[in-house]
Amino acid sequence: MAKIGYTLSSEEHGPNALVDNAVRAESVGFEFVSISDHFHPWTSTQGESPFVWSTLGAIARATDDLEVGVGVTCPTIRMHPAIHAQAVATVAAMFEGRFTFGVGTGENLNEHVLGDRWPEHEVRLEMLEEAMTVMEKLWTGENVSHHGEHYTVENARLYTLPEEPPPVVVSAFGPKTARMAAEHGDGLWTVGSQEKILEAYEEAGGDGPTYTQLDVCYAETEDEAVDTAYEHWPNTALPGELSQQLPTPAHFEQAIEMVDREDIAAGSTVTSPDPEDHRERIREAIDVGYDYVYVHQIGPDQSSFFECYETDVVPAFE
Repeated sequence: MAKIGYTLSSEEHGPNALVDNAVRAESVGFEFVSISDHFHPWTSTQGESPFVWSTLGAIARATDDLEVGVGVTCPTIRMHPAIHAQAVATVAAMFEGRFTFGVGTGENLNEHVLGDRWPEHEVRLEMLEEAMTVMEKLWTGENVSHHGEHYTVENARLYTLPEEPPPVVVSAFGPKTARMAAEHGDGLWTVGSQEKILEAYEEAGGDGPTYTQLDVCYAETEDEAVDTAYEHWPNTALPGELSQQLPTPAHFEQAIEMVDREDIAAGSTVTSPDPEDHRERIREAIDVGYDYVYVHQIGPDQSSFFECYETDVVPAFE
């Protein structure tokens, strides 16, 4: 049976609220949560972007059995993979087997902030593969030196380690990266009920756990939900690779001028107040074959969402 999870949206909630939401998610019956790793929110209206590794430490101490994953980190540009390896090892040690490390090729929105060049996807994919190699070496606890095409590590050793390295699940939005996830990762991470990406992963030999996120906005009425999603998460309606290429929230705010309320209403976000519509969207993702299906409640009202899902959605999948 697939596991049902909840999104800790770092772009919309501060660190203390994220910890509280994780605790609430566990009490509701969600089996896992995913937390985003951003330097910037997509838009200024979202308004937050705490340092994920600090937040994760607090969540580790505030929860008991909840599985937690980063969905996802780009371990290649903004922070060196050796430093990521240390951060992940510490957090994984705190979670004692409950932590999964999701990785991806990132977005310019977060990775340009130190003035580094934002390379094309092919190069970013090469960087991700090498970064994963560096981190795996360091998680052995041995002394590591690495002189690669993109990264250098000299005489580095991690002393604080979990009993076992966490699974590294690779994010993919197309078949090429899905094949890379099958070859180099321990699982697949994506969004929506995408069959082709899952098929590409499995055809390439991928047999690890598969994760997907569904956007929802639960409110008393559908109009209220559409208005909330339009105000707080219009970026979901942007086409193509804009979300990977635009560098600042201001640029996203310019781009979303092409998005209107009707785009949200007609899009993939579940805005119905009927719990059956939420259950059905989750079932669709499970039927496609995803092992972990988690929902992102858009907007500031998480309380009403939790009440609905505790009573009418999560129990349907127990």
